[in-house]
Amino acid sequence: MSKKVMVFALVCCLMSAFVVSAPVAAQEPRPLIIDTDMTSDDFMAMLYIFNNPAFAVKAITVTGTGFSYCDAGVEAALGLLALADYGDVPVSCWKDTPLMGGENPVPPDWRTSLETVKALGLPAGGKAVDVDAVQLFTDTVTAADSAIEVLALGPLTNIAEAFNKTPVLVEKIKRITIMGGAVDVAGSSVTDDNTSAEWNIFCDPPAARIVFESGAPITLVGLDATDDAPVTPAFVDRLKADQKTPEAKLVAMLLNNSAESISSGGYFFWDPLAAVVLANPDIVTLQERDVTVIDVPGAEYGRTKPVGNGSRISVASKPDSAALETSLIDAWNAGA
Repeated sequence: MSKKVMVFALVCCLMSAFVVSAPVAAQEPRPLIIDTDMTSDDFMAMLYIFNNPAFAVKAITVTGTGFSYCDAGVEAALGLLALADYGDVPVSCWKDTPLMGGENPVPPDWRTSLETVKALGLPAGGKAVDVDAVQLFTDTVTAADSAIEVLALGPLTNIAEAFNKTPVLVEKIKRITIMGGAVDVAGSSVTDDNTSAEWNIFCDPPAARIVFESGAPITLVGLDATDDAPVTPAFVDRLKADQKTPEAKLVAMLLNNSAESISSGGYFFWDPLAAVVLANPDIVTLQERDVTVIDVPGAEYGRTKPVGNGSRISVASKPDSAALETSLIDAWNAGA
């Protein structure tokens, strides 16, 4: 081999080594708004997001239309931010009633109250911002440097009102991941006559229809997926043996409070699954479907119904439960 060839080969090797070892630029966290009705599974989903460096939460908009009162939901959100030492995130609520008025359909004793939140012993958080949740959502989307994602964990009242008031917001929404609905499976039996609707949609069907038909890209993580992701006593035992952080300890306490429901097979990873799907869509099977929301009162009120002329959305099913459980426990214990 000639000297020139040897030198050339050496240079190539050095260049190859440099390319292989050159550091990869860190990816910027994905900007995110969490819209939530603040009950126990919402807490679990939010703590997963707070401990996931892939996301930068820009706002938390609480909806009082679902399983929490506005004041309690805001206090809980601020306490969770403090628990996770997440930093200053604006939090606000709008109202406790559906978009078009009327009563909240959730039984009062099912809803998160201030007494419930205080019993959790969360650290003191900051204060809610002065604007309501609709304005906070609007301001956050408008101020974003790029398209922003939304994780919707409750009724869609806030988002629908924001889209009603400022339709151009849809153009800056990268995707809305929604926990809600039941497309090909039975619903939550929200009333004796209505067995097709799921609670998050049933609490405000007109709002859900507005969001579904807004044109924003939507991933629906409904009962089609969560019915196959139960929280089991074995998972609770696994978490009890592996709770290294305040976040993991709080989740373990929340699950312990739901021990009866878990042992009877009635408690599922509803909102936590939606959060993990947002981070890793491959954990479920996603299928494009035409779906509409029935917003006319009757036996199917609030049903997310597959129809030929419905909104085109991605519907999740067939979750990888083992991967889900590991993802959650790892995130809740992150930084330990």
